[in-house]
Amino acid sequence: MAADMSSPTPSPAPLLEVRDLCVSFPSGGRMIPIVEHVSFTLGEREILGLVGESGSGKSVTAMAVMGLIDSPGVCITGSALFRGQELVGLAPARMRRLRGRQIAMIFQDPMTAFTPVYTIGWQIDEQIRAHERITRRQARARTVRLLGEMGVPDPERTANRYPHQLSGGLRQRAMIAMALSCNPALLIADEPTTALDVTVQAQILELVRSLRATHGSSVLMITHDMGVVAETCDSTLVLYSGRVAETGPTDVLFAHPGHPYTAALLASIPPLDGPRPERLPTIAGTPPAPLERPVGCAFGPRCAYVHERCRITPPPLVPVGPAQEAACVLPTEGRPLPPRNMAIATHGAPA
Repeated sequence: MAADMSSPTPSPAPLLEVRDLCVSFPSGGRMIPIVEHVSFTLGEREILGLVGESGSGKSVTAMAVMGLIDSPGVCITGSALFRGQELVGLAPARMRRLRGRQIAMIFQDPMTAFTPVYTIGWQIDEQIRAHERITRRQARARTVRLLGEMGVPDPERTANRYPHQLSGGLRQRAMIAMALSCNPALLIADEPTTALDVTVQAQILELVRSLRATHGSSVLMITHDMGVVAETCDSTLVLYSGRVAETGPTDVLFAHPGHPYTAALLASIPPLDGPRPERLPTIAGTPPAPLERPVGCAFGPRCAYVHERCRITPPPLVPVGPAQEAACVLPTEGRPLPPRNMAIATHGAPA
């Protein structure tokens, strides 16, 4: 019998593939690295969490992918392929055709993201008409429909209001409606639940989770809240001081963190069951300023597991589990971190 020579079915190409992304800003006559060698992939209809403390480089990474960094002298290297098209170095005119239509962003503060002198509806209408040849009446009909789909009460009336006339939760819903107005394939959500109360936060997270089903969107979720990641994301990328500390499927990474920084973030979450701790664990110290990064592991000065090998050079990413990698020397030395109980990590916002 002849052997089956049929080739295996190729795996689908990722929607977004970032490789070795570096962002540096000029300061005092030298270039200061803010983001160093960040790599990740985002598949179709996938939600990827980009997590880390403030100043870890999350927003800078997203802004570089979006082509929104225009500071004089900034240096952006590496690759960001969106459906096979290179975004790094793309001409501004071509990038503008992508932004809003195929790649959209939910900004951290909708109060400052919206223009205060125009109504919510006018601003959403404008984005639709900038990318599609439709009439004002058709654009407004889509705006009202989208606001309704986002759970905005009386969307026709809300469309005629100014940003300051809406609550924080309604402004965020309007921002999501604007981001979805041209049905983008990739949605970047930069801490979309900041400054919202817990109930509204839960509603916004449920809305983000539903986008892949209702609009077929992939989401890059930027946050510092591990509970939000556990509630929302399929996979997780942990950044520390502009470098990748760990990456992997969210359930695996939360149950068995491979990097001490990830374990420390999870340990700081209040437990749902068992005895109530007198004090929550904290991470001593603060992240280093970009100019003061140590030669070796950036987390070394704050790490309870630090030793001499950590201080020589930044550890490379090594496999620590199924599709999971960590930039730490512990796994190569056969000293894995203790497993975590998922019950303490998935509390997030209430469903």
